[in-house]
Amino acid sequence: MSNSKSQGETVRREVMGDAFVDRALGNATEFTRPLQDFVNEHAWGGTWVRDGLDRRTRSLVTLSVLTALRCPQELKGHVRGALNNGCSVEEIRETLLHCAVYAGAPAAIDAFRAAQEVIEAHAQAPGKM
Repeated sequence: MSNSKSQGETVRREVMGDAFVDRALGNATEFTRPLQDFVNEHAWGGTWVRDGLDRRTRSLVTLSVLTALRCPQELKGHVRGALNNGCSVEEIRETLLHCAVYAGAPAAIDAFRAAQEVIEAHAQAPGKM
């Protein structure tokens, strides 16, 4: 395993949680394994480890992009990551609301629905995500 891929998996686990990463890696098939390796090496090991932005800021930027791209399933995982990185529910809400202006109301509505599901689960079982 390359250093950036190994470091990426470590950061991915810190942000997303072991259960999330174990599930993603455990569900990988021969076909999808290269994508998991790519994500660990380039997203988590090449971008999330850089200086210049703290993890909280990276989480909020990621939520913005996923909202704009209308990726509610990916957004759910990154709402968990944002909470793990110390973002408040208010900061998440304001980020998604801000996206309504720049990415469009339908995208923000999908994002709010996805985020609400994760926030409610987090409130019921803090520390278990």
